[in-house]
Amino acid sequence: MVAVSNEQVRQLSSDLVVLSARLVREVRRNTSDLPAASTRLMSLLDELGPSTVSALAQADRCSQPTMTGIVNGLVAKGWAQRTPHPGDARSSLVSMTADGRRKLAAVRRRNAALVAERIEGSGHSPEELATAVAVLSDLLEEGTEC
Repeated sequence: MVAVSNEQVRQLSSDLVVLSARLVREVRRNTSDLPAASTRLMSLLDELGPSTVSALAQADRCSQPTMTGIVNGLVAKGWAQRTPHPGDARSSLVSMTADGRRKLAAVRRRNAALVAERIEGSGHSPEELATAVAVLSDLLEEGTEC
């Protein structure tokens, strides 16, 4: 195994963040018929479960009015729903509907197909892909915000 300096780890870490963000943008440009904000919200709901608009806005780092607009769009399409918050009568919880889960699954299948096509043409092995996925998974499971 080759020794890597702290500076190399920092540079590779920076490259990982930049390149993973570029990959996400490229995939979204080429596969999704949804606005990026809608896809992000559906992914957040999948990750967090039923949440308040305030919590979703905080998680997405946007304003509450912006998140309200995105939520309204998903509700209008039947992909999300609002239900009364059991602990706060002034607020509601937003959750994905079955149609929303199906839509998100379809978007993810299209995303996966595009990435798989690129990987197949890249010369990288399934083992290399598995290592990349394992590293990203481990980083996300640590629970620290990046």
